[in-house]
Amino acid sequence: MEFLETYNTTIGVLGFTGLLLLVQIFIADLVAIKQKHTPGYPVDPNHESFLFRATRAHSNTNETIAVFVLFALFGMLSGANAFYLNTFSMIYLIGRLAHMIFYYANLKLARSISFPVSLIGLIGMFVAGVLTLLG
Repeated sequence: MEFLETYNTTIGVLGFTGLLLLVQIFIADLVAIKQKHTPGYPVDPNHESFLFRATRAHSNTNETIAVFVLFALFGMLSGANAFYLNTFSMIYLIGRLAHMIFYYANLKLARSISFPVSLIGLIGMFVAGVLTLLG
């Protein structure tokens, strides 16, 4: 387990990404309850609706979280450069957090910019692992 110490930041980001997803679930559920949305029925696709934006923010995070976990494990188990893996995992988390906030605030351009930031984090994590395998 000593080798994991160098990846403390990535491990922390794993935990905070889980927390981010949990917060998004709570917010979407609370808004649905407050708006008396019937469970199991689709949410109207209307960007002016906070319920729609909250469910989309959660869905968008859910779409990338498995890739993040896999790349984090790949990087740590391949012995990727800890600086790069830790840095790119932070970029992913910052991108996801910004995306959530901008989605909630209905700031479309900022939201659209923050999404590729999280993708850059994912790609960087993958590349850090691959470079170790090739090196």
